[in-house]
Amino acid sequence: MIPRVARPVSWPLRLLGVLATLAFAFPGAYLVWRNFTEGADPAGLLLSRNTLGPLARTLQLAALVSVSAMLVGTSLAWLTTRTDAPFARFWRVVLPLPLVFPTFIGAAALIRTFNPGGMADDVLSGLGVDRTPELRGLVGAWFVLSLFTYPYVYLPVAAAFRQLSGSLEDSARVLGDGTWRIFVRICLPQVASAIAAGTLLVFLYTVSDFGAVELLRYDTLTRAINTNQLANPPVALALSLILLVLAAVVVTVERAASRRLPEIGRHRASVTVTYPLGRWRWPVTGLLALAAVAGVGGPMIALVDWSVEGLNRVATGGRALTIDGGDVIEATVGTLQVSVLAAVAAVLAVLPVAFLVGRHGSRTGSVANAVIVSAFAIPGLLIALSLRFWTAQSSVAFELLSDTMGLLIFAYVVRFGSLAMGVTLVAVRSVPARVGDAAATLGAGGLRRLVTVDLPLMAPGLAAAAGLVLLSVMKELPISLFVSPLGYSNLATRIFSSFQDAFVAEAGLLAVVLVVLSFLLSWFLVIRRAEHL
Repeated sequence: MIPRVARPVSWPLRLLGVLATLAFAFPGAYLVWRNFTEGADPAGLLLSRNTLGPLARTLQLAALVSVSAMLVGTSLAWLTTRTDAPFARFWRVVLPLPLVFPTFIGAAALIRTFNPGGMADDVLSGLGVDRTPELRGLVGAWFVLSLFTYPYVYLPVAAAFRQLSGSLEDSARVLGDGTWRIFVRICLPQVASAIAAGTLLVFLYTVSDFGAVELLRYDTLTRAINTNQLANPPVALALSLILLVLAAVVVTVERAASRRLPEIGRHRASVTVTYPLGRWRWPVTGLLALAAVAGVGGPMIALVDWSVEGLNRVATGGRALTIDGGDVIEATVGTLQVSVLAAVAAVLAVLPVAFLVGRHGSRTGSVANAVIVSAFAIPGLLIALSLRFWTAQSSVAFELLSDTMGLLIFAYVVRFGSLAMGVTLVAVRSVPARVGDAAATLGAGGLRRLVTVDLPLMAPGLAAAAGLVLLSVMKELPISLFVSPLGYSNLATRIFSSFQDAFVAEAGLLAVVLVVLSFLLSWFLVIRRAEHL
């Protein structure tokens, strides 16, 4: 392939790159600035018991969840890709599906299922068990987050296992190595980068989670920030700075680890080794079924049960629901409308940066790209908190942006722009340079080449980038809770508030709609594509 020659950068494109850098860097930079201009003693607050306690609990939870997600995700990936487990193709479709459940919905479903009075309580009572273990605190948060984050490890590791050539494994078998020894000495080192990337993503997700820990009453940094944001803003700011630094450390460690670990080939292996399970064949099937029921079947059954119970109650003349069909439609339409707008805005925001990096090799583009990718490490709660503090402190921002849809979309773009960045950059680089050169030779200006040549060729990639952002925005909770304008309704906030107010049937109905929408998008954007890696 002939290397692409860097082209001169026009000043409007360079200006757009600078503006993107400033926009994506603003929420994090503003939180840092406010910490040292609030008037309180930042060093004292950072070392106080109010901040160190939530930090210790956050690290403890994140470490436990990361280890369990790594073990579960790697084990399931091996069993479904490299063994003769029955119904392997079915398990490869089902096991990633916990991704369609926002963690706060999963937490709500499991709380109502396992806590006293739930469905599990009824089942266990019939078996003679008097007391159902209650999901709360560290154990509850660890169980819920492990259950709904292991796909972040499972998906990349399963793809890596499918790409391994069987030649080294065949050689090891000829030399007398057993299955376990081959797995440890040959396979694991080759997929170590995928395991590390997925595990660190789980760690980052756990430290930034808000909905699940709030419902499970476990006082991590995000829950402590929410508790103090109005009652004690200096403490909330200090906690935000700690969470920001923690997220930055995780990203730095991930990049350093990914450079040191060995990489596997980029193409599917022509021959892979399948290991027979023998007498473990059906026990393994039971294990896979248990994982599927715990992560998908159980929560979905709980949501449907709440919905049916509420509808039956209304049909038999009991207490009416607090929502009707119009409310469900309004929340669904609101979710889709804002998600689509945010997805389009995110692609438009990162497209100039993708041109700067992919077509011009610009240093401005490289800096902007690094800032956009790093912004994904900023938890949604911190972005929301930063924008709320900013609009409250700035009279101009308050007049122009406070309680507006524009501020909400901006928050979503900063949070998920990095998801669009990678795919958009691939789309820009996929356009052959000679096509643009031919159009220029025929007299087409820069804008005309963009509209008639570049955008049509990049359209599939840009659509995929927008789809990833759309899927993420639909499930985002903290930004939706704290930045949404008055009168705006979406599924995530309505579900969360309904469950907190003990309107379980209403929460179930809305959650079923959100999960079905999320499943359809996840199927087309993630699961189906992963099967073809």
